[in-house]
Amino acid sequence: MFSRRTSWDISATPLAEAVARRTAEGRPLLDLTEANPTRVGLGFSPAALREALADPRAARYEPNPLGLAAAREAIARYYAERGHAVVPERVVVTASTSEAYAFLFKLLADPGDEALVPEPSYPLFAYLAGLESVRTVGYPLRYDGEWHLDRHGLESALSARTRAIVTVSPNNPSGSFLKADELALLSQVCGERGLVLIADEVFSDFALDPAPGRVETVCGTPGVLAFALSGISKIGALPQLKVGWMVASGPEALVEPAMRRLEVIADTYLSASTPSQLALVALLARRAEVQEPLRERLRRNLETLRAARGPGASWQPLKVEGGWSAVLRVPRTRSEQEWALALLEEDGVLVHPGFFFDFPGEAYLVVSLIVPPEEFAEGVARLGRRLEG
Repeated sequence: MFSRRTSWDISATPLAEAVARRTAEGRPLLDLTEANPTRVGLGFSPAALREALADPRAARYEPNPLGLAAAREAIARYYAERGHAVVPERVVVTASTSEAYAFLFKLLADPGDEALVPEPSYPLFAYLAGLESVRTVGYPLRYDGEWHLDRHGLESALSARTRAIVTVSPNNPSGSFLKADELALLSQVCGERGLVLIADEVFSDFALDPAPGRVETVCGTPGVLAFALSGISKIGALPQLKVGWMVASGPEALVEPAMRRLEVIADTYLSASTPSQLALVALLARRAEVQEPLRERLRRNLETLRAARGPGASWQPLKVEGGWSAVLRVPRTRSEQEWALALLEEDGVLVHPGFFFDFPGEAYLVVSLIVPPEEFAEGVARLGRRLEG
């Protein structure tokens, strides 16, 4: 009766079951996985949001498949203010970056084709690609004091059915930015094989530590067809508005037919809402009101995490260059799942096990850096005691 695309294993994990039991029993929980900015005291004030959503033009329905002109112009200004030339005609507004991925998989791949995705990374790609009958193939990121794209691993992942390479910069959860030499490698591979580069840049405004050679955006990358994805969900801490976008760049001979096809795909859905697109203009212009306190919290929590590790401790926070998460390398005396369950059941602290993000080996835990600082500090203190216990 149901399609093979939806034949997922949706049974609850032991950690999810333990969280459900604890919640049902009314026992307190310090959630160090919380990634929703609207639940941790971040984001625009209700008054600012109401003002942005009060545009009288929202009462009219004037659909444009690629997005309202005002929204696309605001997105182009956002890039210009960061030093990158983008023309509105190369912007496609979507209801989310997830929808942008869906559009791109429709554009680029036939059933059974492949897209390369980084490991570790957020575990959404397999679902988004699978719903388009596209297969994801992982290529590794390696850590040796900082994260690197593994050239041999990338080349080994390529096949005759590869259609696109996805990069996430900064990566979620590792926090590593794409570097100039890595972009050069990806561009070379894409150019030689006729592949498309897709860059998820939703966290790119949130650099935390110096990262020499950091690539802010793939917009303007010469020689290959590239798409930069972002949205107000992270830029403005507004996931509820559901506005994302992609920016196409590269040789005109490739960009022009891609945009014509994307216009048809987007016209089939017309999913980005008029009020949210109009609000985007004001919210992007005022993004510093949200981003500055958010960055302050990220840095404060990152400092707390680093300070919690005592001399000679058996666990280590890995280097973070940007984004909203941090990765901990923990002792292999227990599996990631065992560490996460022990922290939950014995210390009341919820963390992500590394396998949730497709880490290639044990043992890693992942925490969110947007948790309120007092809660974060208490949770990290308990975590440190457990890891050293």
